[in-house]
Amino acid sequence: MSSVMWSHIFKKKQSEEERKLQALQSVNIFQGLTAGELKEVEAATYTRQYRLGEYIFRKGNPGNGMYIILQGKVIIFNDTGSGMEKGNILASVEEGNFLGEFSLLDEAPRSASAYCSEDTEAITFFRGDLLDILNRKPLLGSKIILNVGRALSERLRAANRRLQECEDRLEHKND
Repeated sequence: MSSVMWSHIFKKKQSEEERKLQALQSVNIFQGLTAGELKEVEAATYTRQYRLGEYIFRKGNPGNGMYIILQGKVIIFNDTGSGMEKGNILASVEEGNFLGEFSLLDEAPRSASAYCSEDTEAITFFRGDLLDILNRKPLLGSKIILNVGRALSERLRAANRRLQECEDRLEHKND
């Protein structure tokens, strides 16, 4: 056996691990973690390929984890059964962004559907794996939970701003 062959195999595996670590590091839920802590999280994640037209999850499914987009594009929409009409689309999530973080905190049914509008590769971090980290490494788990709370509060503030803008526009229309 050639050592060149083995070095290529291990180099490829290392670059995949580095790619996942970089993606995790870029997500605010994992900010402030040490290199060792990031590796601990990376070891608990899974990577999956989705095809164009495939759902990552559907509205009403139990929440079980969050997804970080490595490559591709996902449309988040309020699935009313009538398709992805303009008014139903809530967000478009692309490389480096994440979705489904609410389900790290609870297992409530998904409030929207996530549809791949192109071939997509995503890292999955399941709630059960976060709970395992919390049991084994409480400080690390606490850092992640605190960051999830911050991310959710940022999204809530942004939603409140949009709601206020909509209310202001309606008020001005009625004047």
